[in-house]
Amino acid sequence: MQKIFVNDKPIILTTKVEKEEGFKNYLLKTVDLAKVIRTLNRTKLKEARLIGKKEKKLLKKFLKKLPNVVAGGGKVYNDDGDILFIYRNDKWDLPKGKTEGNETIERTAIREVTEETGVGGLKITKPLETTYHIFKRNGRYKIKITYWFEMKTSFKGKLYPQENEGISKVEWLNKEQTKKALKNSYANIKALV
Repeated sequence: MQKIFVNDKPIILTTKVEKEEGFKNYLLKTVDLAKVIRTLNRTKLKEARLIGKKEKKLLKKFLKKLPNVVAGGGKVYNDDGDILFIYRNDKWDLPKGKTEGNETIERTAIREVTEETGVGGLKITKPLETTYHIFKRNGRYKIKITYWFEMKTSFKGKLYPQENEGISKVEWLNKEQTKKALKNSYANIKALV
């Protein structure tokens, strides 16, 4: 079962048809995705479920329905175990961004974290879950596929928010601060952290 977020509401890819309670079923093969997105944005519906035949092919089929934007990002820990957060569009988020040229996704993730926060000395420790979310740009829906990596750094320098990307703050947050920040974050970030 795969989740693709429209704001904080999930579109769930599944092979199981269940009785509709707080969600609506659609056939993946024939779905009008723009209509599903509008319905999620404009109603109290909690989620949408796209039903397909083969579990292994659900995501591949779904990704063909919208232009894909590939990004890399990091859940970065310092030596104190604090997590690096950015504040953008009035929400707490983790640093991430689009791939450039033919760089590897790992290179993208490290570059974007450094660009958005000023933090250097990053080392990837392991890959994390990949997240998917739908956004609208220039009147068209697109899906952002973000490959996340856990990273570590001993960086002690000044943090610099990348203001031209709409980032107003960059902060190391301890466990308590992280809990509080996640109350004002995105569903896919909450799942990652």
